[in-house]
Amino acid sequence: MRIAIEAQRIFRTKKHGMDFVVLEMIRCLQKIDHKNEYWVFVAPGDDVCLEDTGNFHIVTLKSGFYPLWEQILLPRAARRVKADILHCTSNTAPLFPGVPLMLTLHDVIALEKLTDRNSSTYQNLGRVYSRFVIPKVIGKCRKVVTVSEYEKEHIVSETGLSPDKVIVNYNGYGTEFNSSVASDDRNYLLFFGAPTPKKNMKGTLLAYSRYLDKSEKKLPLRIADCDMSLVTSMLAEIGCSGIEEHIECPGYIPHSELPATFGHASAFLYTSLRESFGIPQLEAMACCTPAVISNTSALPEIAGEGALLVDPLDADGIADMLVRLETDEPFRRKAVEYGQERIKKFSWELTAKKALEIYESEGRS
Repeated sequence: MRIAIEAQRIFRTKKHGMDFVVLEMIRCLQKIDHKNEYWVFVAPGDDVCLEDTGNFHIVTLKSGFYPLWEQILLPRAARRVKADILHCTSNTAPLFPGVPLMLTLHDVIALEKLTDRNSSTYQNLGRVYSRFVIPKVIGKCRKVVTVSEYEKEHIVSETGLSPDKVIVNYNGYGTEFNSSVASDDRNYLLFFGAPTPKKNMKGTLLAYSRYLDKSEKKLPLRIADCDMSLVTSMLAEIGCSGIEEHIECPGYIPHSELPATFGHASAFLYTSLRESFGIPQLEAMACCTPAVISNTSALPEIAGEGALLVDPLDADGIADMLVRLETDEPFRRKAVEYGQERIKKFSWELTAKKALEIYESEGRS
């Protein structure tokens, strides 16, 4: 088969969730599939993290305007290599692909009603583009792939697609996240901040303020991928100004530094309102870091019944969980042991094998 994969953003320096999903999947496909021919289409970037192998060709398509890259350059390139299937991996795809199409739809948040204002212009523009493209392109796909049963139900509900057309392929986590990075010196709480409402940053900051009231240790909160001005603004909005001295904002943390970042955290706060999968919870568990996880959306499906599940809107409940992890050593040890078992259900190799099954089924149908 001749398989084309869209991986537009993987060469950018500041990668995020969907970028790592396709990057790790391709790396595993390079190891397990030496039979089919692959063309991986990327945009230029400073982090050239993927190279050609015998049957994998990395092709750079140059355009700084994403809609032009996806709607014109990508389908033209897929037709040029006579692809048996084009796999678009990041929620949107060409409206006129010209070859059999498969789409990974990580979520349909763009199609849902916003519950709060999004302060990011980039995120707002992406939402508008996705709302335009997704409804028009999903009917042209051989299969739509998503990352959890929870998200499959949402896709079927929001779009009217037949459940038979939507396949679940779970994400994995990197093997660099493991118990060897676990440190005895765990001196902060960790949270990944973002201006998007679903990340529940205001609710998490409120919970942290309650934690400071209840804890004797009063560990600092390290908020990755966020700047202090946003934190200060949100603290003022929720009436918690004055705790800034306990908060650290290191900015974007490179992927190479994330294992150690998890390994030195006393606990990881994954208190989102809405996630379609939630790779960071697996990364934390792999590093022997207790993860305090929302009991909403797909998070319980991935974390399992034995995880430290909390109501993301219950600030006191989150604070109490953090304090218990500090004061109840058997409870903490049990949480770590559970996490080490849970992560065995997920890997990028499993993700790649499932993708290959879909390629070989749909590309020849």
